[in-house]
Amino acid sequence: MPQDDCNIRTIQMANCQFLPQMVSLLKEGHTATLSLRGRSMRPFLEDGRDKALLKIADHYDVGDVVLAEISKGCFVLHRIIAINGEEVTLRGDGNLNDENCMMTDIQAIAIGFYRKGCNKLESTTGRKWRIYSWWWTRLYPIRRYVLFALHPHIPQRWRK
Repeated sequence: MPQDDCNIRTIQMANCQFLPQMVSLLKEGHTATLSLRGRSMRPFLEDGRDKALLKIADHYDVGDVVLAEISKGCFVLHRIIAINGEEVTLRGDGNLNDENCMMTDIQAIAIGFYRKGCNKLESTTGRKWRIYSWWWTRLYPIRRYVLFALHPHIPQRWRK
């Protein structure tokens, strides 16, 4: 019986080099899994722990989590919070500030996430994600306090 001896090698490269290549594959009809870096989508998605499954979409709506190039070579995976014609406003779930781009700058949509080291995809159309999204987006006025309480560098005695 033949044995499948695959050696998997992991390399790291700058997003400005990697993401345009990934977007090219997405445009060919492939899906792509992207390891998440950064804290902008906390508390639900964590740096270095979680992965997003991306694909090209025909249209985008408020609430969608998208990969967008907000300036040359600068990509973000953030939620759409407003669409005004071709202008799009994005905000990371862990951010208090917005970014702006054009609809043509959106490269892909997240259709699900692999969280907490699990191999099971949590779909963005699933009940859990929709409930989380509904609540979290409505907490924007007090989000800074929730994020502060969840910050890992906050002493445990202050979290009570």
